[in-house]
Amino acid sequence: MLRVGLTGSIAVGKSHVSSVFAGLGCRVLDADETAREAVAPGSRGLRAVVGAFGGEVLGDDGRLDRARLASVVFADEAKRQLLNSILHPIIIAAQDEWLRAREREAPRGVAMIDAALMIETGSYRRFNRLVVVHCEPTVQVERLMRRYSLSREEAERRIAAQMPQDEKMRHADYLIDTSGSFAETRAHVEQVYAELKALAEARAEPSR
Repeated sequence: MLRVGLTGSIAVGKSHVSSVFAGLGCRVLDADETAREAVAPGSRGLRAVVGAFGGEVLGDDGRLDRARLASVVFADEAKRQLLNSILHPIIIAAQDEWLRAREREAPRGVAMIDAALMIETGSYRRFNRLVVVHCEPTVQVERLMRRYSLSREEAERRIAAQMPQDEKMRHADYLIDTSGSFAETRAHVEQVYAELKALAEARAEPSR
């Protein structure tokens, strides 16, 4: 099985690209899914987060208030790194378990983890290939403003708190630019997936 990482900065269209890959038949796991499970009520992840950041990151129902926690960690790099150090080992272990299960199901298939921070954490090295989604910086700012009803200054501050797009792109085996139309993006995803499937098949062939 070919293990593929899919990543990109905030508001570059990574979720859309992920959904296209899934629609084409790729087995895709959104890291946000394992991240939510990592801080589910009663989990050791949630206990660790509350221990580090206090009970104010909890909602009235006792669940993690992700928006409140995000506002805390985006404003303080040290706190963002602390949160990552708590949750990433838990999340990566869950992802690896999922990958092993997909490999048992389809040894000749393609399995993809969609995660925003795999380059920052170094976890991208676990994959055979890395796909990086990107777009024009002006498009990224506009998308982020619309998504969270942010001012331009707030959107730019959130973007500046993350690894620059250019740096992520340098790690890529495949680049997908979402600055254009949905049709253009889909055509590019289809091309990349065809190459990934061919590579997965070639890897599965016994050596002669």
